[in-house]
Amino acid sequence: MERFADADILAGWILERLGRDVRAGLPLGIGKATHIANALFQRARHDKALSLDILTALTLERPRASAELEARLMDPFAERHFHGYVELDYAEALRDGSLPDNVHVAEFFFNSGAWMGNAAMQQAYISVNYSAAAPDALLTRPINLLAQLIAVDESGPKPRYSLASNTDVTLDILPELEAMRAKGEPFLMVGQVNRDLPFMPGTAEISAEHFDAILDDPRCEFPIFAAPRRPVSTAEYVAGLHAASLVKDGGTLQIGIGSLGDAVTYALILRHKHNTLFRELIAQLTDEPRETAPFERGLYGASEMFVDGFLDLYDAGILKRRSASGHVLHGAFFVGSRDFYDRLKAMPEAQRADFDMTGVSFTNTLYGDEAAKRRDRVDARLINNAMMADVFGAVQSDTLADGRVISGVGGQHDFVEQALALRDANAILMVKATRTHDGETQSNIVWQLDRTTIPRHMRDVIITEYGVAWLKGQSDAECIRRMVAIADHRFAGDLLKQAGAAEKVKDAKIEVGQNNPDRLEEILSGPRATGFFPQFPFGSDFTDAEALAMTALLHLKQCGSSKKALSRTLLAGMAARPGPEQRAAFNRMKLGHGPKDMFYRRLMLGAWKLARG
Repeated sequence: MERFADADILAGWILERLGRDVRAGLPLGIGKATHIANALFQRARHDKALSLDILTALTLERPRASAELEARLMDPFAERHFHGYVELDYAEALRDGSLPDNVHVAEFFFNSGAWMGNAAMQQAYISVNYSAAAPDALLTRPINLLAQLIAVDESGPKPRYSLASNTDVTLDILPELEAMRAKGEPFLMVGQVNRDLPFMPGTAEISAEHFDAILDDPRCEFPIFAAPRRPVSTAEYVAGLHAASLVKDGGTLQIGIGSLGDAVTYALILRHKHNTLFRELIAQLTDEPRETAPFERGLYGASEMFVDGFLDLYDAGILKRRSASGHVLHGAFFVGSRDFYDRLKAMPEAQRADFDMTGVSFTNTLYGDEAAKRRDRVDARLINNAMMADVFGAVQSDTLADGRVISGVGGQHDFVEQALALRDANAILMVKATRTHDGETQSNIVWQLDRTTIPRHMRDVIITEYGVAWLKGQSDAECIRRMVAIADHRFAGDLLKQAGAAEKVKDAKIEVGQNNPDRLEEILSGPRATGFFPQFPFGSDFTDAEALAMTALLHLKQCGSSKKALSRTLLAGMAARPGPEQRAAFNRMKLGHGPKDMFYRRLMLGAWKLARG
């Protein structure tokens, strides 16, 4: 193994061994060897005879504002929160249209919404299940370079290395690539040490012998990408309560990143630590029998993504049921908050070993030691988020009707397939009942989808803030009734009319009058008055002034380009007077008293007023 302290010198060493055709695999998320990738990219930029193919997923970038008012909030925040973070040069080139013709970038999963307007990335997107990324993407035209960020432990006589955040595809593909190399085909495995990356022991620990070269120098270290925590809305909190009431004590859990995942985590902790309140809330939401007891046996986590929420459940004494291997969680990759990384690094290694990072083929499928997986994954509740669902139970999660990709299928299909194959398991897909675009509220429960991520013949459980639709094994007519029952009251009637016109239901009368946002606000108002259900349930990366400004900007984003919605918002703000907190938000955004700034002030005042209902 060779050691390097300079990324450009290492890039030259790579080219000496691989020649002019470099096919680089970079792990998704935070596991990319950024300095190595950037050095190779700059070489390709200045040498048109060099062909550089980059295959990866989830390229993470600092947030970018789309309008001036948003920039006043986000630019200073991004400078503070991502200070020192090193961007990927190929992403910058894709953004400004300067990607050289001899460089090609393809991803099998996008950072949500990040590449919606980028033709190059939309055209190069590879649609594949996460569990199949290794054989169907990375080995179709085999990569000859795997460049990964790695963690190091230097407490002993020799350094120990860990794949840390990204065991996912690396562990699945490395044996086959090394076998190809043994037959004489070119392949290099290179690592870049970053001491900000939590060292994960167990399956993630990898012998130095696997690496052909390691880049290790303080000048090549940087703060890894820390995802800002997101606010949780009332609708998300209520949907989380529904989901938490389906989880069986002693069972298995999978959850995803984002505000809906945080809502589920919060509700599970509420059930365990404030059980009386949890039971009261569930009783107000449904008369169905639900799981409401605190967790005695606890849960085991089997999730492609090890998210912040699992640490919160672990600290709360909920994530404690051990698998046959002795672990409370198996995960394939992680991306989290700064607090998440710091908590992991602060743990004694023996405690950190409770969380075993492993291959995505292990977490996302039952193949390979299936009997042991089935014994571990009892009463599994595999919970994922989706954008839209139709009344037949099909779900849309990754692509718009015109074919543009928002994110990707990722592991969603994997987990639905797995849940259907497990006894007493459920694939739970969470969908917000409505969305607001250009000032108009639209239903996310529709008659029929243009595109589907999960087809209707794999329907199981769908949750909105208005309830739970149990769809597995049900007729089309019954699925329609159950889906309409969890739709917003403003759209239920039209859905039933469409079903009746198509002769899919007969004489359906469903009471959905309580399916309205005001009732949800009323249900949570009492607990909120005593400190429950805050805007940020697990802490915030934003100041109070920034968090308040976000509320207004979210409303304005929903107004979009609608002149009617913006005029209504401006009118609502004309007579409003700012309080101390709102003035603090104006000061944070440097809104003065000039004509344009006064216009922005009135817009924000109106947005706050309308956001409060």
